Amino acid sequence: MNAHNELFPVIDPTQRRRLANAIRFLAIDAVQAANSGHPGAPMGMADIAEVLWRGHLHHNPGNPHWANRDRFVLSNGHGSMLLYALLHLSGYALPLEEIKRFRQLHSKTPGHPEVGYTPGVETTTGPLGQGLANAVGMALAETLLAREFNRPGHDIIDHHTYVFVGDGCLMEGISHEVCSLAGTLRLNKLIAFYDDNGISIDGHVEHWFADDTARRFQAYGWQVIGPVDGHDAQAVERAVAEAKTSERPSLIVCNTTIGWGSPNKAGSHDVHGSALGAAEVEATRKALDWSYGPFEIPQDIYDAWDARAHGARLEQAWNQRFDAYAKAHPELAAALTRRMRGELPGDWAAAVQQLYAKARATSAATATRKASQIALEVLVPALPEMFGGSADLTGSNLTAVKASQAWATAKDGAPVNYLSYGVREFGMAAMMNGMALHGGFLPYGGTFLVFSDYSRNAVRMSALMKQRVVHVFSHDSIGLGEDGPTHQAVEHAPSLRLIPNLDVWRPADVLETAVAWKHAVERADGPSAMLLSRQNLPALAHPDDAEAAIERGGYVLAEAASGKPRVVLMATGSEIEIALKARELLAAEGVDARVVSMPCTSVFDRQDAAWRDSVLPRGVARVAVEAAQPDLWHKYVGLDGAVVGIASFGESAPAGELYRYFGITPERTVQLAREVLARAGAAA
Repeated sequence: MNAHNELFPVIDPTQRRRLANAIRFLAIDAVQAANSGHPGAPMGMADIAEVLWRGHLHHNPGNPHWANRDRFVLSNGHGSMLLYALLHLSGYALPLEEIKRFRQLHSKTPGHPEVGYTPGVETTTGPLGQGLANAVGMALAETLLAREFNRPGHDIIDHHTYVFVGDGCLMEGISHEVCSLAGTLRLNKLIAFYDDNGISIDGHVEHWFADDTARRFQAYGWQVIGPVDGHDAQAVERAVAEAKTSERPSLIVCNTTIGWGSPNKAGSHDVHGSALGAAEVEATRKALDWSYGPFEIPQDIYDAWDARAHGARLEQAWNQRFDAYAKAHPELAAALTRRMRGELPGDWAAAVQQLYAKARATSAATATRKASQIALEVLVPALPEMFGGSADLTGSNLTAVKASQAWATAKDGAPVNYLSYGVREFGMAAMMNGMALHGGFLPYGGTFLVFSDYSRNAVRMSALMKQRVVHVFSHDSIGLGEDGPTHQAVEHAPSLRLIPNLDVWRPADVLETAVAWKHAVERADGPSAMLLSRQNLPALAHPDDAEAAIERGGYVLAEAASGKPRVVLMATGSEIEIALKARELLAAEGVDARVVSMPCTSVFDRQDAAWRDSVLPRGVARVAVEAAQPDLWHKYVGLDGAVVGIASFGESAPAGELYRYFGITPERTVQLAREVLARAGAAA
């Protein structure tokens, strides 16, 4: 393919600079109007962006979701006006009025790019380094889909992932996690542009970031190109062409000047995160011979940038290739189409029945991490889009099953649906986000619950972006025993429940685990977290129709003998057994107690008031039991209720001994139930 698409013939350097300056002044004017934002990066990277977007990026502004488009990620998302200018100029549904409303309420141009708000934005970036990690996940998704679906003469999946990164992205530790793995996996369709301008918020980075970045990436197994002059379009052009022929991921090191074109602020941190100011805006217009007013772009520049017709031709040509592919391989074409649409297969209902039947057939005491694996033994063969993995804990998380085909052991060309990520919890979670954003995959990955702290910001981003990702967290409490407090989760369940739009499931047995997985697979608007026990838990006595009740997040597991409970005991996971035994002890004292299982509080909260009131009747005393920090449960038990939990860190000892030591026992639950009832009686 020619270096430039046929829509954009090679033009003289002066005209190219005008096209880049259109980006610069849209950024300058938008930040100035908002009196907020980051003009320096867009001004510094405008020449690189012009080369990439006009010469190499395969995209269709008329269809931002075209399956075989190149993906572009702005990892240094504070430079969001660079991306918004590119989208506006190339013809996406982002009118000039939205550019003028930069950073304003409900605009399509928020302070950092947000997927779902702005046509053409592939991922939400802002937390530095995560966009780069998302890009690695997207490149992995492209590689895996090509491996699974391409056939001789039909390279139906064939696109690149381009990512802009800054010093901040490379200082963040996640960059090491994902770039090391990208090099090991030889993701050659991944091309990163490093904006090496030497400036961050505090000033010149040489005082705190003196890494030899080129050698660092060479050590990862990347091809490193440059440094090149990031303001020399021809030099950047040659670098991109070279990168596209590599058998490895490529890093193009671009020496740039932050705020390029500003006579008095270029090259300084003053232009990083503040508007230029009216005087400097005017001085920059004169310096760059830009004779147009704020937000004014001449028609010839719009015409030169407009990618709509060419993008439509690119997609049409691909559609023709796909039609030929569909005739030759109809089943593969149908499967790829379904997966890219995020739809479940037509036989999903039968798979669910198989899932539930297998769960009900398991009567022995079973750890919920094992219950999860039992569910995955059904789900992975039924859903080829499921892509599993673990951060070096496969044998503990039990995330691999018989149908798992690992990257490390797969034969050449064989489909792969499992990856050992190595000890990279944060990188794994962010890469899973990238895979979900790319389309074609339902990623899940495992680690210990205590290490969710490492991956937490990526978990938050899956929730913010409403991506269908499943985070498998095993070893969920002090119940893991002798490993001690460094590995025992205490505050993690309630802290994860605080993340909006994250469904946190802590199932109590095999059937609850199966329902949790079914719900996570069907959920199209957000991620789920599975909090799973290391220790065996008894199978619960469920009625025949229990699945529907479990799926509502909270339900009556064991009713009071009279049907009119004096106290409700609610619990999750391994503590359900404690609540059930406490119910028996209270019954011996003549106190009727109901046990409520609450495997997912957020799902329960979304139920209608009638269901919630039927499970937790008003005016009835309540006690919650969970081997975790107790504060969240007061939302359900009220100020007059009680919580059996743990408000300190754990200890190193056998699990049963720890439960007794910390008072997470049936006896303690009964004692608190008596106290709650006494207070209620006194109040009456």
